[in-house]
Amino acid sequence: MNWIKGFFKPRQDNFIRLLIRQAEYTVAGMEALESYMKKMGTKHAERVNVAEKEADEVRRILIDELNRTFVTPIDREDIHALSRSIDDVLDYAYTTVGEMDILEVEPNDFLRRMTSLLGDAAREILLAVQRLQDHPNVANDHAVRAKALENRVEQVYREAVADLFHQPQDVEHIVEMLKLREIYRHLSNAADRGDEAANTISDIVVKMT
Repeated sequence: MNWIKGFFKPRQDNFIRLLIRQAEYTVAGMEALESYMKKMGTKHAERVNVAEKEADEVRRILIDELNRTFVTPIDREDIHALSRSIDDVLDYAYTTVGEMDILEVEPNDFLRRMTSLLGDAAREILLAVQRLQDHPNVANDHAVRAKALENRVEQVYREAVADLFHQPQDVEHIVEMLKLREIYRHLSNAADRGDEAANTISDIVVKMT
């Protein structure tokens, strides 16, 4: 009978704990990406890679917990959506490093600014998830800050793209422009996923309060 009770018992602490772990790995990955943008090297790239793999494993466990739990304290769809969005932010950090390596793109001020803002947003999302259970209104405050940072990333993204189109002089410059635009898009997409995570947190707070 104990296993039946366990199946129906909400595992709030466990789900929150796993979401926090995911968010912690995302912060670690974004900090590694910030270091990579300051000084490219395999050490920082490997840190991003490790964080992404560890976060993927935590997400696998969370999904398994969802599948084995009949009653969830937070809507099942919200848990899944928040986990996916947090995961996507780190995935884009991982692909950014990979694309920069393959395309031989050097960091510039726009990339450093976007990455720094993304790191701040990741930290706000972590704080939001940490406060979600006991202080939902505080969690929402952090979600709002994360959204504001996403808007700032998009502003820098637009500045960066505008700057690209003022530069082309010959074929070589056009090729470089296309490479950089691809990297900018990765970081813009990361910001979009961070915005989705913040929105989901706000939705959860509305349902909790």
